[in-house]
Amino acid sequence: MDRSKYIIIHVDALPEVYIKVLDAKKLVKDGTVNGVTEAAKQVGISRSTYYKYCDYVFSLSESDIGKKVTISMLLYHESGVLSNLLEFIAKNNCNILTISQDSPIDHVANVSITFDISSITGTFSDMLEEMKTQKGVKKLDLIAME
Repeated sequence: MDRSKYIIIHVDALPEVYIKVLDAKKLVKDGTVNGVTEAAKQVGISRSTYYKYCDYVFSLSESDIGKKVTISMLLYHESGVLSNLLEFIAKNNCNILTISQDSPIDHVANVSITFDISSITGTFSDMLEEMKTQKGVKKLDLIAME
C-alpha cells in the first residue's frame, strides 16, 4: 500500500482512539493544556498512543494537503438558492473554480462546485455544516479534496 495517499473518512466510521488523538491535538494547539502529557490524560489516552497516531490523523481544518474541494448538492429549484450559496462561498474567502448544474427534475437540481479553500476564513468543516443548513439545500456531500 502506498502510504503517501490520503483518504477522507467520516468521523463516525473511525475507532474512538483516533477521535481522542484529534481532541488531544486540539487541546495542545489552542493552549488549553500545558503539553501532550496533560492533553492525553484529559482525553483518556496514553502519551504513546498520542505519539503513535498524531502524525497520521488530521481534521479537515488542520490539514494542509487540501486546497481544492468538490462538493455535490441537491438544490431545490427556487430562485436565488444557487446564488446565495455562491455568495456564502465567496464570503468565506473561497474562490469558485467550476460549477456544473443539471436541469431540475421534480423541482430538484444536482449541482457540483469545485472551489479553492486555500484562503478560507474559519474551518472547512464548519463551512460545510453551515452550507448544509442553507435554505434550498436538500443534500450536500463532499466528493473530493485535493
